[in-house]
Amino acid sequence: MIKVSVEVRSEAARFKVVVWAQSIERAVSLVSTRYPGCQARVLFPIEPEAFFANKDPVPASGMVLPEVPEKAAG
Repeated sequence: MIKVSVEVRSEAARFKVVVWAQSIERAVSLVSTRYPGCQARVLFPIEPEAFFANKDPVPASGMVLPEVPEKAAG
């Protein structure tokens, strides 16, 4: 399982999500399915410490969550 940040863009909005998936390709596919009609692209650089998300329990099918800046997370 990996964890990557993905930028989602439409004509009206642009935001980031964090995705846990089996591969980078699967992560982009999950985002595209969740936000149809939007463009999804992986944000680089990928942080090596966070890339392999085996420590955190995540559903086998993957997960897409809004990315919250550390300052806002508290």
